[in-house]
Order: sequence, then C-alpha cells, then structure tokens
Amino acid sequence: MSVNIRRLEVEAGSDEYVEEAWKLKERIRMREGVLRQRKNFFTNAYTRSRVFLYRDETRGRLIGFATVRRDGYLLFLAVDEAYRDQGFGKRLVACVAEEFGRVTCHARTTNRNALDFYRSLGFEIARRIENYYEDGGDAYYLQLGEDASIREKLANLLGR
Repeated sequence: MSVNIRRLEVEAGSDEYVEEAWKLKERIRMREGVLRQRKNFFTNAYTRSRVFLYRDETRGRLIGFATVRRDGYLLFLAVDEAYRDQGFGKRLVACVAEEFGRVTCHARTTNRNALDFYRSLGFEIARRIENYYEDGGDAYYLQLGEDASIREKLANLLGR
C-alpha cells in the first residue's frame, strides 16, 4: 500500500484542521503531561497564527503541526507518537526557519524530550523564565537563527 503524505499550510484567520490539531495535542497531553493549554487559548492561538502541517491522507490522520506567530515564534509543535523519529518535527521546524529566518519558542525546563529535540536542531537556551506556565512551571526561552549561520542550520535540518 502506498502512503500519501501531504504538507499543508493554513493561513492566519483560518480554523482549518483546528479540531484535528486539538485532538492530537490532547492525546499528547494525556500521555506525556505536556501541552496543557485550555481549548479556548489553543483555538485562539491557532486561528491567529500560520500553521504548517503534515497529514497522512491514506489514513486520514494528522501527523503533526507547527503553529507560528508572524515573528517566527513557535506557539505549538506536536507530532503524533506513531510518526515520531521519522523527521516530521524537524521538517516542521525547517518550514518555520525557511519562512521566518529565525525560530524561537519556550519549553518546560522539565520536558527532556522537547529540550533534547530542540538542542539536536541547534537551538540554544537564551534564558530561563521562572513561573512561566499557568501551573507555575518554569520555561527556557530557546532560539535558532539569531546569527548569520541560519542558512547552515537550515541546511543541516533538511540534511542538505
């Protein structure tokens, strides 16, 4: 059986795929205890942002998505557990880097998986923020592409 995977973009102002993205985020929250945002916050952020997605059309399933502000700040990055370690997270970050030239985000200081992932892509910790999350959790502010080497970092992300 062949697999039909599509890369999609949703422009700011659209709620296309928001329900699929919410369900994926919730599955991750239940399994891993991260991505704890409330639905209204998530939906509002999603529809106000540009969204890059990968979708498995063969299975009718969302693989992953990256929700990004106009300045390249990554609000949400999520990849379905069944599709992890196949490069989809890396490709989503590469889409953001290619479009915005710089990528920034926050990650919980306790989220080892996210921190390891971002470090593997060349993100650097810019600072620690105490009590960043609603539940009092601390965050790191991470950035990729602060200097002229963004093209090199992007090439490495894409394996070029």
